[in-house]
Amino acid sequence: MQNSDEFEIFMQELYEKFHRHDLKQADRLHRYRNIEPESGQFLSMLIRAQQSKNILEIGTSTGHSTLWLAEAARQTQAMITTLEVDAERVTQAKQYATEIDLADLINFKVIDAQVYLEAEQEIFDFILLDAERDAYVSYWPHLSRLLKAKGGLLVVDNVISHAAEVEEFIALIQQDPRFIMSIVPIGAVLLMLGFR
Repeated sequence: MQNSDEFEIFMQELYEKFHRHDLKQADRLHRYRNIEPESGQFLSMLIRAQQSKNILEIGTSTGHSTLWLAEAARQTQAMITTLEVDAERVTQAKQYATEIDLADLINFKVIDAQVYLEAEQEIFDFILLDAERDAYVSYWPHLSRLLKAKGGLLVVDNVISHAAEVEEFIALIQQDPRFIMSIVPIGAVLLMLGFR
């Protein structure tokens, strides 16, 4: 799928499908909880502007955000590593990526993010964090180690809609003089940070 209009139509239909699924789920963990289309477009723009080459996504779910990242990664010749603990959701994400010819840009990993982050040594210039928020504090030492020091960007979703759950995580960032952060009122509200 080379046409950007076709891609955006596909993504809108996919988002609506996932949203209908989520409305039927009483248990939060059964919801796909995908990012909003406007957030996806913004992430795509950031990757293009940054000319990202090595992208990490924590929280694949069914791959909605992954596809936004990959569509931009095709333009910048980047590779994406995406982490998800639920194998069934990864299978879904792979199917959608294959359907729109983006699968070759994505390294899908079925793994607990904490395990991956503790072992990983590779540096990423763009990281999207959209996972279980109670784990963010334990992720932080590894995220700060794996983020590229010059021009690297970490984006975190849902920082206002779930403010209480990310309060301690944000406090950790604010206490670290190496980093500068900003809240961006797009979608469920994004936090962006990088090295000073």
